[in-house]
Amino acid sequence: MGFHLATSVVFDFNTFLRRAEADQGPRHTVYQVAERLGAQIHQPHKEGISLLDKLLSKLVGNPEHWALARNLINELSQEDTIYCSGEEIGIPLAMLAKLKSRHLKLVVHVMAPHRPRFRALVKLLDLGPLIKLFTVTDKQKANLIRSLVPNAQVFVVPEQTDASFFTPGPGKITTNRPLIASAGLEQRDYITLALATQEKALDTKICAYSPNASAQQRRNIPNPIPENMEIRYFDFVELRDLYRSADIVVISLLRNNYSAGLTVLMEAIACGKPVIMSENIGLTTDFVEKGLILGVKPEDPKNLGEAIDYLLANPEFSQEMAKRAHGYFLSHYTSEHYVSQVCHQLEQVNALDRPDASNFVNVDSITL
Repeated sequence: MGFHLATSVVFDFNTFLRRAEADQGPRHTVYQVAERLGAQIHQPHKEGISLLDKLLSKLVGNPEHWALARNLINELSQEDTIYCSGEEIGIPLAMLAKLKSRHLKLVVHVMAPHRPRFRALVKLLDLGPLIKLFTVTDKQKANLIRSLVPNAQVFVVPEQTDASFFTPGPGKITTNRPLIASAGLEQRDYITLALATQEKALDTKICAYSPNASAQQRRNIPNPIPENMEIRYFDFVELRDLYRSADIVVISLLRNNYSAGLTVLMEAIACGKPVIMSENIGLTTDFVEKGLILGVKPEDPKNLGEAIDYLLANPEFSQEMAKRAHGYFLSHYTSEHYVSQVCHQLEQVNALDRPDASNFVNVDSITL
């Protein structure tokens, strides 16, 4: 009996540890969860991939996900609790468990429950009962899971970032004009940001990188890039300095059903900066309704430009908004809070089927 964590992508946790110790980057929550629970981490690799793995990857995931799922289904017992960090590994494991009539304490984090392939596999193969707990990042996804699996246990994990790395501090980027910062690639709309800022007396710097971005995802990059805009890769230290140096952090998104932009939102707020963000998903709306960020219409340069002008013209309001957002972040969205919440849910799953087990994850108490 034990805890296991299966990742959808390969992480070099030793590098994360070295960087964190040297204040060169944030800690990784998967490693923090594993360390707290004494869990074994399993990651996909190219070795041992079979022809069947390649064929099954046409349904979901990559061949390495299926190879990992095959190894896990033979290694795990019904006493083990396994947390899959994405549906790419969680669905193959659930399918193999059903095929082999194996009962696992399976927890799956789902990033995109709206995708037709995910919905079809879960519905047609009746995989819902095999998954003891679904975790998602926002209310909209939780509702989608519930519409798909009516009796599903669903937990909305808090968004997070490492408050020991992303902290307020003096910025090192000096400009003679206001500085707008942005970051990320997933569902980003930098054309709208360019249109909103190219005629203004300010500078825009963008960290064009995302660890979860793929070539298939939509993104709008201006061509040509305006003279007052710089788009490049920033390492973690440069990114933190970009946030600290910025007058405003803008997260300009395309219309989407994905949790795009939340990591940047947390990092910017952790650094004490005012944020303007396209309104797309539940968490963004919550922050707007609480007055912690300014929400703007997606793909609307005029609305975005007006929001930027307002914050620049009202620095006391901007600073007060950022201060309240930072306090709320420290109470709800640090990596420590995230790790505590996730570990608590996994411990409840692990207690299932024990004689002394209490009712698992009362539906009324789930964060929705």
